[in-house]
Amino acid sequence: MAIRKIARMGHPVLRQVARDLTFQEIKSPEIKRLIQDMIETMEDAGGIGLAAPQIHESIQLAIIGYEEDNERYPDSGDDEGQPLSVFINPKITVLDPTEQGFWEGCLSVPELRGLVYRPKKIQVDYLDINGKPKSLVAENFLATVFQHELDHLAGILYVDRIKSGPGTTPISFTEEYQKYLAPQPDDDIGELED
Repeated sequence: MAIRKIARMGHPVLRQVARDLTFQEIKSPEIKRLIQDMIETMEDAGGIGLAAPQIHESIQLAIIGYEEDNERYPDSGDDEGQPLSVFINPKITVLDPTEQGFWEGCLSVPELRGLVYRPKKIQVDYLDINGKPKSLVAENFLATVFQHELDHLAGILYVDRIKSGPGTTPISFTEEYQKYLAPQPDDDIGELED
């Protein structure tokens, strides 16, 4: 197993639409090894999710996992967390288009945060590590985490989804975000960094 180099914004792999994995590939030792590399890379970088294109592999594969009491994301409003899980060839269906805003960060876009609004409730249909079809419903912070990670599989970065309005600061360096823009307890927005 190995910690992989993370592709940064500007690298072409982050703008490609990743290809689906076949059942034979899912069962292969190479994919099992890649998943272990992804886990080690995500943990080393302090993320809560990682998509294969972020480590230069343009395939439909992502991992997500974080604890409910994650001190890095105290304003998420998530009181359940997400066990570390593997998502292969995932597809999203929006169940509630009501948008919610979170300050997102990304391991591929270091030192920046951006305010992104996404649908509040989704369903994710995917194959698990054994190639078995699965489905889950995600709401609130977890819905945003999934949408952020699975955007990587379509060649989309969170910075593409930032919307600005009059008098707003929709993007910031991390240090300035923490000083001036971080959500306060009464705010209706949270934060996310994959």
